Amino acid sequence: MPGHSAHVEHVYTSALQGSAAASSPIVASWQRCMTVHRLAPEEDRTPLRLSSREFELAQQESGPLVAVAVDELDRLFALLGKAGYCVLLTDRSGVALERRGARGDDKDFQSLGLWTGSIWTEASVGTNGIGTALADDRSVTVFRDQHFLSSNIGLCCATATIRDHRGQLAAALDISTCRDDVDEMTLSILSQAVRDAAMRIEVNLFRSAFSGARFIMLPTGANAAAALLAVDRHDLVVGATRAARLALKLDDRRIAAGVAAADALQEGSAAAGEELAEAEKAALMRALSRTNGNISRAAQALGMSRATLHRKLKKLELH
Repeated sequence: MPGHSAHVEHVYTSALQGSAAASSPIVASWQRCMTVHRLAPEEDRTPLRLSSREFELAQQESGPLVAVAVDELDRLFALLGKAGYCVLLTDRSGVALERRGARGDDKDFQSLGLWTGSIWTEASVGTNGIGTALADDRSVTVFRDQHFLSSNIGLCCATATIRDHRGQLAAALDISTCRDDVDEMTLSILSQAVRDAAMRIEVNLFRSAFSGARFIMLPTGANAAAALLAVDRHDLVVGATRAARLALKLDDRRIAAGVAAADALQEGSAAAGEELAEAEKAALMRALSRTNGNISRAAQALGMSRATLHRKLKKLELH
């Protein structure tokens, strides 16, 4: 690992090369840190911190996020905590809302600012896993001297972004370590565990936002579990995760206007009469299912006579 002075020189040299920034997201981040945020790699600084009152307000605003994330934070820490990793959950502004870490590592992590209430944006502390993931809106790993500040080149970070029920950037999930025996391959492998945990938090956040809806999972390949539609009792789409929005070309305007799940899924259109017949058939089949095929009880539940139900079943070829 290069010394601090060599790192500072490398950052300046690389950031001044436009071609390097175009081919490297890390160098592009270094350029932002210098030109937009007016930071210098030789600065010795820790992340900005919220006041107690500001942190309390941030926690209140992100209450639903934290509520659905705690189990995943505990699970990720159980997997990595004994290996010297710290787990952080931040809001979309980079504020560390929740933290998991081994007590024996607390002193080192606190001195680096890996603590609740700290602000891990690029503006606060330069290129880092959380800040760069939020700035680029993607999962990232930042390995040692890829950090902008020379004071952070002992850190290794892997971060994944989390989206809310409208598909908007809402949070970041990060693991960080100061261990000197971690290599880039190990960090890359562990980053998959972070992405998986972030996806589960995102799905839980979506499900909690539409707790009374049915959920349809789209067959979109590797991220099928994250591609969900929330559908009301009329089979109208009331929500969609970002993966589903991208797959089906849905947005807030189209969802608010009212779109049938069958139409969104392009399951084929039917004439109005056929749709009514299918709806009636579905209602009759549900009633019979709930009564274990008892015609009299099904007819009573549907508010019709037994003879009327028999005629409908015959008409719809359900006998």
